[in-house]
Amino acid sequence: MCSGSFAKCLGISLIPLSIVCVLCNILLFFPGGKTVNSEDITEQVWYFGGIVGSGLLMIFPALVFLGLKNNDCCGCCGNESCGRRFAMLSSILFACVGALGAGYSVIVSAVAINHGPKCVVFRNATFKEWGTPFSNGDYLTKSSLWSACLEPDNVVSWHLSLFSVLLVIGILQVALCAAQVVNGLLGALCGDCCGCCGGVSVCSEIKSFQSNK
Repeated sequence: MCSGSFAKCLGISLIPLSIVCVLCNILLFFPGGKTVNSEDITEQVWYFGGIVGSGLLMIFPALVFLGLKNNDCCGCCGNESCGRRFAMLSSILFACVGALGAGYSVIVSAVAINHGPKCVVFRNATFKEWGTPFSNGDYLTKSSLWSACLEPDNVVSWHLSLFSVLLVIGILQVALCAAQVVNGLLGALCGDCCGCCGGVSVCSEIKSFQSNK
């Protein structure tokens, strides 16, 4: 497969993953599916790991990867002085930006999962106290502790499920961006496809040299 086609596949994969991350982060502003005061939302939600890290910072690399396939073989974006190899090489920078954004989302999600959600831990007829009853991840293996959160309903499973999705997708995005780093290096060295547009690439020169030897 040509490096441009492979980059396009990566771009197509990254866009829906980014959208899912944005939606997950938005849903986390409504713990248990309920509307609460801003000060009662888990702190890590405000770090926007899904919206910024795995969302916006991933959209730009994804669009760049999609555009690599559409560049003509002898130029880049209509500029003949800019070769396809340079385009592939420059995509490495965008891949690194995407990996950093996804890595940020992974870290925020891991911390949020370990700390647990913010919820009502004490209430009476006239007073509610919000807090974070879980601080060291012990609730992950002891579901019986979830009853410490009185409100909102199902807030623990809501928190754990959405941040787990962000964690898994973030790791997957890092892996896809790392794949584009390797793909970009190969594309820069060998060209998008050997002999593309009748041009001469490193790969074709090596093959020609070996055949004439």
